[in-house]
Amino acid sequence: MQTRLARLNHSFLRTVLASLAGAALLISTPASAEILVKDGQKVAFMGDSITQGGWGSPGGYVRLVVAGLEANGVKVTPIPAGISGHKSDQMLARLKKDALDKQPDWMTLSCGVNDVWHGARGIPLDQYKTNITTILDQCAAAGTKVVVLTATVIGEELDNDNNKKLAPYNEFLRSLAKERKAPLADLYGIFESAIKATPNTTGKPGRLLTSDGVHMSPPGDQLMARGVLQAFGLDAAQLKKAEAAWQEIPGAGSVRVRFDAGQGKAFQATAKLTPRQRDELTARFKKDGKSLEAVLTAAYADEVKALLKPGGEFETADAAFAAKKNNDVQGKLQAKFDQRVEALLKH
Repeated sequence: MQTRLARLNHSFLRTVLASLAGAALLISTPASAEILVKDGQKVAFMGDSITQGGWGSPGGYVRLVVAGLEANGVKVTPIPAGISGHKSDQMLARLKKDALDKQPDWMTLSCGVNDVWHGARGIPLDQYKTNITTILDQCAAAGTKVVVLTATVIGEELDNDNNKKLAPYNEFLRSLAKERKAPLADLYGIFESAIKATPNTTGKPGRLLTSDGVHMSPPGDQLMARGVLQAFGLDAAQLKKAEAAWQEIPGAGSVRVRFDAGQGKAFQATAKLTPRQRDELTARFKKDGKSLEAVLTAAYADEVKALLKPGGEFETADAAFAAKKNNDVQGKLQAKFDQRVEALLKH
């Protein structure tokens, strides 16, 4: 995690979101503020690793969409259908089994990153258009309404080759949604505005909304969820309710830390924070000119070093892997790290 990500605290995120609230070109919604999805309905979430993580992580965008709807009195049954690495052809092939056979009332479609990012193994634009159109046709035949999501950034450098290549894919999605009168969440447009609102002056690849340029960090998941909820018809007051509900979700503001043990091996741990706790700690350490990630990484490193001689069992961190005790050690480290984090929260 980069320092820049740590500085994207809740107040900044809300500023970005507020600046997008009236951007009708970014999110296409009905004139009425009525929520399109109804209480008791099923919603499938079709996508790739971003969607898989959006369900697998407590703070993932799929989880936040479900929580945001529930905060506004709409309890849905989610059908997670994200698989890492998948492209439009693979999503089409499994559409019936993974989504339509479960009779969803709605389906969100997030597809395009891998079609472009995988290069020669990707899907050319003309075939992508055919695949996506067929997906929407099959959903319509099954009585499932679709919310179309434009693909998010492939690297936070908006002028890089991948994002340039992605542009016509997203333009097709916008046009198709308009043609089919389907709700559109223009997530690329939202990300573009957020990134431009906070220019990267470090000279290093951006990590404002993603952990690696593609997969979401908590702020990125929140932007995605907000875009989807707005496409579902939530107005500003309803979105505010949703965001308030997110602040107390356990683990939704988690921070991952890592200690390099050498030889390509590493110990890792997770600070299981709510978004509110993450924001509070970020603000506290920022006053001292520190990032939350830096503080937590240093605390974790102290725990690893305590395992080493003369006081500990191992000569080096790598020795724990050589002794095949790394899993046991990592579990103990996580428990000690949890205590460290708890102490910080009580401070």
